[in-house]
Amino acid sequence: MATLTPWRALPAERRIAVIMASAKQHKEVRAALAARIAQKGGGFRAVTLMTWSPEKLAKEVVRLNALQPQDELDMLLHLYVELEPAVQITFLDAAGVAHKDGHIAEDATPPFGDEANTKKAVATVRAQFGEACEHYLLTIATYNAASWPGIEQLVDLNT
Repeated sequence: MATLTPWRALPAERRIAVIMASAKQHKEVRAALAARIAQKGGGFRAVTLMTWSPEKLAKEVVRLNALQPQDELDMLLHLYVELEPAVQITFLDAAGVAHKDGHIAEDATPPFGDEANTKKAVATVRAQFGEACEHYLLTIATYNAASWPGIEQLVDLNT
């Protein structure tokens, strides 16, 4: 069996909630979701899909597994930076990385610290959030390991 991406490892209900929130907040996300569903076929045009509620769009996107890899990453960023930033903020604070409400400056250059800072940040979020932070850690280890030296050794990438 293939290993699930961090996005697809989330329960369907959680993916639907994240997609709904993103679609409500960003009109361009709604348009992209409509386009993804239309690309999957089924007879609906993107313009028709744009009239659907965010909930209906989200459910259909999840049902069809319509997101592309970059879409999945964008949704995970929305989850951990916009919707539930507490783990990200704690991680960045512990790593000594400057940020504004969990947003790292666009001009910041990776890696954002050394292996010791990464280890400290991982230990801090685990101590504060327990099991709840493991998916966040898996996400950054999967998509952004080069920015966090040593993270791949600290996170189980097979979950």
